[in-house]
Amino acid sequence: MSGIGIPTSYSLNKFRKLKGPLIDIRSPKEYKQGHWPGAINMPLFNDDERALIGTKYKREGKKSAFIAALQITSPKLEKIKAKLEFEQSKSVKSHLRIYCWRGGMRSASVGWLANALRLRPVLLSGGYKTYRTWAIKQFEKQWPLKLLAGKTGTGKTPLLFELSKKGVFSIDLEGLANHKGSSFGGLGLGAQPSCEQFENLIAQALHDSETQSKKIIWLEAESANLGKCRIPNKLFEQMKNAPVLEITKSTNERVKTLVDQYSLHKRSDLKDATLKISKRLGPQRTKEALKSIERGCWDEACLAILDYYDKCYEYELQKFVKKETIDLSGLSNQSATEKLIKNGLVY
Repeated sequence: MSGIGIPTSYSLNKFRKLKGPLIDIRSPKEYKQGHWPGAINMPLFNDDERALIGTKYKREGKKSAFIAALQITSPKLEKIKAKLEFEQSKSVKSHLRIYCWRGGMRSASVGWLANALRLRPVLLSGGYKTYRTWAIKQFEKQWPLKLLAGKTGTGKTPLLFELSKKGVFSIDLEGLANHKGSSFGGLGLGAQPSCEQFENLIAQALHDSETQSKKIIWLEAESANLGKCRIPNKLFEQMKNAPVLEITKSTNERVKTLVDQYSLHKRSDLKDATLKISKRLGPQRTKEALKSIERGCWDEACLAILDYYDKCYEYELQKFVKKETIDLSGLSNQSATEKLIKNGLVY
């Protein structure tokens, strides 16, 4: 592996099995659009530089583009060298795994430098394009899905987290999308990943369940869209046919959960989220909710909005085929977990 020359390119499966830092050398825009989860972005070109080289290639040919690339990268070599050495220093006995878009000149040139530095680099044959093809194919497989359903405020996500402590495998779709699904779902959570990256994250999680030989994969019963992220169609079709465990809790418990969760946010943000669904809430409920938010009457605000979300939930639940219901009112997440296990509803 060491010495002067371009490193060996490995197939996706072999590349995946190797240990070591995963380096994505594409431009920041390409990386943001979608990347191998866990990869570090170490761009050889920034977005403008990549666009410039692409334009030269189209107008003046490969040689002109290559010369422009050399002119751009030459002043950066020392910094690239330092970054490569730093990443490799984290695990000196491992490989430095490098990829670009198609496994072409960008990864070959950085790989050449890493090889000269004896950093044990390897390249991904076909680059990110190969990974992306693999990710999409994951949704064509049949997965052993089971869904946890429940109205807004029943605490599905914390319950799945508690179940994971007992060895239950679950995929937190809301966590991956950085959105809880409702018009209020993005409050305080920051930017969402791109739809492409959301798919990559799900594909990776599904793969993890396979490598761990998990017989059941738990997901929350969701609508197809979580903010701007969309659950892949083929996976969503499987979700609609998966067994559903519906949990119920008292209205008082649900309201308390929601108040604890959302009353911390700015009233202006809560009002904006309410106005987004004003047409569906209707003028009277919208007015009541906005007044309650302004006064800080959080219980009243929740009740004014919950009726709408409950109807949405009931409509969505009708899309799922096999349903079982259990009442978890008055139980902590730990006690609820124990009840689910005791009743044979988890494994």
